[in-house]
Amino acid sequence: MTVPESFVPPPYPYDRLNELKAIADAHDGGMVDLSIGTPFDEPPKVVEDALLNSSSARSYPPSIGRPEFRQAAADWLNRIAGSSVRADDIGATIGSKEFVAGLPHWLRLRTPTKDTVLYPAVSYPSYAMGATLAGCRAVPVAVDSNWRIDLSSIDPADAARALCLWVNSPGNPAGAVDDLNVAATWGRDNNVLVVSDECYIAFTWNGEPTTIVEKSLKGVLAVHSLSKRSNLAGARSGFYVGDPDLVHYLRELRKHAGFMQPGPVQDAAIAAFEDEAHVEVQRSNYHRRLELGRQILMALGSEVSMPEGGFYLWAPAPSGDAWEFAQTLATEAGILVSPGEFYGEQGSGHVRVAVVRSEEQLQQGATRLGLSIG
Repeated sequence: MTVPESFVPPPYPYDRLNELKAIADAHDGGMVDLSIGTPFDEPPKVVEDALLNSSSARSYPPSIGRPEFRQAAADWLNRIAGSSVRADDIGATIGSKEFVAGLPHWLRLRTPTKDTVLYPAVSYPSYAMGATLAGCRAVPVAVDSNWRIDLSSIDPADAARALCLWVNSPGNPAGAVDDLNVAATWGRDNNVLVVSDECYIAFTWNGEPTTIVEKSLKGVLAVHSLSKRSNLAGARSGFYVGDPDLVHYLRELRKHAGFMQPGPVQDAAIAAFEDEAHVEVQRSNYHRRLELGRQILMALGSEVSMPEGGFYLWAPAPSGDAWEFAQTLATEAGILVSPGEFYGEQGSGHVRVAVVRSEEQLQQGATRLGLSIG
């Protein structure tokens, strides 16, 4: 009898940057870390106050989230994206990554006859890793020249085996905005759940924010997070919303696994959902930083465009070698970025630049290059 090999986790992509970190950090004033999309700015005071003054730490919170949390999330999404979801359509998550990575496993338990996860060929690594962790086939879907998912490229044989199709709009890393209504229609026509990662919805630059649950909940699920919108990555607050049958299934399953967003975090999230003023400030900050970062990259020969959404610059490497470009930025500017291969083979000629640090730090990187920007 052949004994199956045990699973060995692959290297975490960002751990591969340790050598470049040392190079960048050797500069006077240290490294300007633009490699990971972790927020630099402070959360709004109203949110911090809600977290600090919460009295809900002593009791177990419901796995689905308290009614007040789910209503605040529904009101927020309806307000910014024109949907009409209810609190009962929503379940709480502990941030969004645990949900992204865990969903394929839970879907396969529900439908063991299917074994495939479809995801954009250039995208957040956790879509593919979630499939791998569930013992599923991770099948990339081509993206077009504008980095939008090309649904016409999906093999019908893969669609027939698919547990879900991931879409991400605005996208990470390339900042593309997809037509989510078209994706939802494709899913319903092919009997495939479409899961829309909408964590960057607050930073939509081209057009208005959109959600896949705007017109119908049938056959779709949206995932949201306060990590980016409200600088709450460390608090871990998010939610899923969509098809009532699936939401019910996930609620019941997650109870057994003990997935519970902490009560004080829910209080902070309610305050965050109810306040848009801090989001407008953050939008202005990121848009200015995108412009500054673009000037730095263009001065080094990269023909980089502003994204349609999000706070990443998806910059072509001038020579076509992303690792070489990343080393140049680390060596000459003390700036750390991520090579595009982290997000799929099709991205290997690009670097991703997360403009999460202050304008002063971006200026510091420019000064090291002898540039005057602003």
